Amino acid sequence: MIAGLDGLNKAFESKARLGIMSVLVANEFVDFTTLKELLQLTDGNLASHTRSLEDLGYIRCEKSFVGRKPNTRFYATEAGRTAFADHIAALESFLKNQK
Repeated sequence: MIAGLDGLNKAFESKARLGIMSVLVANEFVDFTTLKELLQLTDGNLASHTRSLEDLGYIRCEKSFVGRKPNTRFYATEAGRTAFADHIAALESFLKNQK
């Protein structure tokens, strides 16, 4: 491994997961459709990546109905916020040391 990159979290290597966490850390919650449109992902791709992040405990999912339509909301957990902040800090540190 390249020196200085050992602090990076493998869960955020995918640009889709990096995007999901970026959006969720910046917002209290985001619904499935909005997240899909913002990141330009397919339903299946978004579902797969959110499931992986949920399995790691980095996000949580709430399902409800708005009228008769299903609504899925995603939230970043404290563990997810911490892991993402650590990942960004490690990336920033790596970049600063490359000068």
